[in-house]
Amino acid sequence: MGLEQVKLVELPKISDSRGSLTFIENKHIPFEVRRVYYLYDIGAGEKRGSHAHKNLQQLIIAASGSFDVVLDDGKNRQTFHLNRSHCGLYLPRLLWRDLENFSAGSFCLVLASEPYDENDYFRNYDEFIEHVNGKKGEPAREYTFS
Repeated sequence: MGLEQVKLVELPKISDSRGSLTFIENKHIPFEVRRVYYLYDIGAGEKRGSHAHKNLQQLIIAASGSFDVVLDDGKNRQTFHLNRSHCGLYLPRLLWRDLENFSAGSFCLVLASEPYDENDYFRNYDEFIEHVNGKKGEPAREYTFS
């Protein structure tokens, strides 16, 4: 797993004189949506995320406003600026993420591959790094899920 699997997903956009409409179906993203949540009323200077998931995949969308998604796979770090409501950022499992630099009135929509499970989280960065880079010289464990 790594940053090479992260991708921007352009979603269907239908526009006319009345405005624009974007829709999402499971065929547009590489997982079945099992949970939806959103972040809003985020104060200036606040940061969200600061965790990684063992299994969960996500599609993160700046439905309104803009923000940065800073991703870290244990070896590399990359920042994505989201500001188009018809584009989502696909995140596979095992990526540390920080969401920051929210514009006023931002609305972050997240589609997730699994229901909430606290056991799926790495909330300590050092534990995440130890897991993805292997313990005491051992290679990192790979998991297969169906």
